[in-house]
Amino acid sequence: MEKVTHSDFAKLDLRVGTIERVEVVQGADKLYKLTVNIGSSKRTLVAGLRPYCEQADLHGKQVVIVANLEPRRMKGIESNGMLLAAQDNSIVAVLRPDRRVENGAKIY
Repeated sequence: MEKVTHSDFAKLDLRVGTIERVEVVQGADKLYKLTVNIGSSKRTLVAGLRPYCEQADLHGKQVVIVANLEPRRMKGIESNGMLLAAQDNSIVAVLRPDRRVENGAKIY
């Protein structure tokens, strides 16, 4: 495993946001289009969670995102961040705070 410096890690802007909308991306078996409220703005994220999570299970949940990731286009949709999740074989767990916090709260 490659080590990173503290200053490398400090470049990441990790924020808490609430998923306000979950849409199926047409023509993609794995993708959802998510609208995530991070307090100061709402972000569109594209996430490959369809095989692991139902839409209703994601809607309204607080999640942790990388807010300063370069935008990336997937299936014609610009994704402006990345939702963090852990995978263990076929199980995927979306990372969430253990209690409700303000949207936009910074992860240190």
